[in-house]
Amino acid sequence: MAFMTSPDLWVAFLTLFALELVLGIDNVVFISILTGRLPERQRARARTIGLALALLMRIVLLAVASWIIGLTATIFSIGDADALQLSGRDMILLLGGLFLVYKAVTEIHEKLEGAGDDAPAGTAGATSTFARVIVQILLLDAVFSLDSVITAVGMVDQLAIMIAAVTLSIGLMMIFAGRISAFVNKHPTVKMLALSFLVLIGSTLIAESFDVHIDKPVIYGPIAFAMAVEALNLTYRKRQVERESATAEPAAD
Repeated sequence: MAFMTSPDLWVAFLTLFALELVLGIDNVVFISILTGRLPERQRARARTIGLALALLMRIVLLAVASWIIGLTATIFSIGDADALQLSGRDMILLLGGLFLVYKAVTEIHEKLEGAGDDAPAGTAGATSTFARVIVQILLLDAVFSLDSVITAVGMVDQLAIMIAAVTLSIGLMMIFAGRISAFVNKHPTVKMLALSFLVLIGSTLIAESFDVHIDKPVIYGPIAFAMAVEALNLTYRKRQVERESATAEPAAD
């Protein structure tokens, strides 16, 4: 009941919910790209499983928050006392960042040089196995979940509030995942932009693993601006097609 009557807890909940929602969108975009390689009949199930795994992983990690905090302890260092020091969290962020960059760059290369979306159904260039996609989604969830949970633990000290914010944000992602996925896959330029964002986010995780801290607004500000520009481009192309169709109809008569 303290949560219902405490303004501070409400502010903490809403702030954490907004942050989890932003991180969740990143997760959904990448899951959409991965599931885009599956046959149409399997995509919705893969998205649901992927987001359910993300929710489960976050709740489990929140339940062992003390262990998560312990991951910040230095495992080994290179050089003298002022040299590079890496913790368990740093290693996970480093490997996760490398995975994101590798996967995004591979997808971009496939779009530019490979068979891409034009490959016949059932070929390696067009589809992937369900199990392989789920494994990749699980690796992705591990990276985003760790970053999300560490942020949550630093903002709120009540487990119930953290779980509520995480559950609500991922619940909304499950509702809109299909629409987000369809939109990303329908517009090639949006998909390329999303892949470029993932390269940026992966590079940020790599930098974080080496104790180079980059403020979130520095990352998400340009991303929001690029999305706004792309929205204008999509609107312009849609209206251009409508004008061309309106001009062509009288000529056909």
